[in-house]
Amino acid sequence: MIVDLAELDTAARIAAEALDLDGDSGEARLLVRRLADGPGGRIGFRFVDGRGDGVVFGSVSDRDPRLGYVELLAVRESARRRGVGSQLLAAAEDRLRGLGCERVRLGGNPPCYAWPGIDVRYTAAVCLANKSGYGLEDTAWNMTADLHRSSDDAERDENRLAGAGVKVMEAPPETSEWVRSIWGDGWAWEVGQSIGRDGAGCYVAVRDGEILGFAAYGANRPSWFGPMGTAPAAEGLGVGRVLLRRCLADQRANRHDTAQIGWAGPVAFYSKAVGARIERIFWIYGKAL
Repeated sequence: MIVDLAELDTAARIAAEALDLDGDSGEARLLVRRLADGPGGRIGFRFVDGRGDGVVFGSVSDRDPRLGYVELLAVRESARRRGVGSQLLAAAEDRLRGLGCERVRLGGNPPCYAWPGIDVRYTAAVCLANKSGYGLEDTAWNMTADLHRSSDDAERDENRLAGAGVKVMEAPPETSEWVRSIWGDGWAWEVGQSIGRDGAGCYVAVRDGEILGFAAYGANRPSWFGPMGTAPAAEGLGVGRVLLRRCLADQRANRHDTAQIGWAGPVAFYSKAVGARIERIFWIYGKAL
């Protein structure tokens, strides 16, 4: 029997047991709560297997009401191969169909998301997607940065910016609105989640009172970095590299050994700046409802 989830603690316990590739149980539990506290106005739902063996979270796209997402699907290892995942997925599809969605994707509904898609190492989830008629639509990846890797030129880069009149500082609250004006609501929401929150943070580069770039971490979980952006007027100054390193230094101080650069775009930049490597690969599946 599939029922509406009343207590997030139930979902957190299931996630902590099932998501063995997603850090310790504390982080797995936290991502459940972050999904539940998504952007205001988001239409979503949460179901749990009646025995407490599995959980599914879903929501409607913030930008396209015809598109739905299955954001989280987790089943305890002891309950697998009993049809729990299939029942939860079918219930999610039915709810999305009732909400007017015409298509569904398995993966993240940005800006608040657990993963871009299915980590290819979660074999049971890949098998369920294929069995349930989903097709592979896209591929995404996270990059991993070793936080104990030293950088000989970090101080030199900050001094160079200072010599050009650029100051690096913790982001003030109004940074969210500046980000919104250039990159839209999604990144603005993530920045807002990063400012003034335990286990999270955001830095900006400023010259003559004008923000030139930003970098944030911890919006969706403490060990994840991003988003980051540089204003067109500041491209080529090396602002992004300095802001990135400031955030990673904070994460190291928060006792993380590595940082995940979520849904990473410019692979060459992150590889050169901090020696990050592509590590987690995600398959994004979808189908018509």
